Amino acid sequence: MTDAYERLSGHRAAPLFLTCEHASERLPTGYALSGSDLRLSGTHWAYDLGARDLVIELAAALCASAVLARFSRLLIDPNREEHHPDLFRQHAEGLPIGLNQQLSVSERQHRITHYHRPYHEAVDAALSESAAPTLLSIHTFTPIYEGQVRQVELGVLFDRDDAAAEALMAALRQTYPHVAANEPWSGKLGLIYSAERHAHRHGRVALELEVRQDLATDPAYRQKLVQVLADYFQHQ
Repeated sequence: MTDAYERLSGHRAAPLFLTCEHASERLPTGYALSGSDLRLSGTHWAYDLGARDLVIELAAALCASAVLARFSRLLIDPNREEHHPDLFRQHAEGLPIGLNQQLSVSERQHRITHYHRPYHEAVDAALSESAAPTLLSIHTFTPIYEGQVRQVELGVLFDRDDAAAEALMAALRQTYPHVAANEPWSGKLGLIYSAERHAHRHGRVALELEVRQDLATDPAYRQKLVQVLADYFQHQ
């Protein structure tokens, strides 16, 4: 474990390789939320609630390898490319994020060099040691966004791997009726950057699973979802 990532070692022959870009709201030494930024602590702006637990539990069920980020998305977002405008998010809920205002070139480079790049290097290294045909990135989403209640329970995000996504959604819908393709965000709009970047470099399928946070933080819901996912991927 480093400042940038946490790595779980599984079996090379496991059917799945897992990543979690927004696993933690941790801010490394030298960084802290203060002032109006304190409103973001413990919220989806800082990390994906329930995602780390789901990755750990699914990895254990499948003896799968996983790499999880150990820094908050408020510091730098590992699910955005280095030149993306939201790499350092500037606003949340209509207010500026003080942590990211007027960042110097050297500070931007420091965060890229010490957090963003080491995370992605760790994913590449771990995936090269795995024979898993599918990379599944785990994320969660808030039940209410900009005043709108989200009815979607699970979302399967994809860009080029349409057939694999359709097969996974069909399996999930046998248990969960509210499964949607490319919701609440679309992989075809570049919003599964990390999964796409690594999976296709290594000749694997790239998928992202989005779970509504009120469900992802429920241990009983996660236990059932892990069982469904493990059964599906074990028989692929």
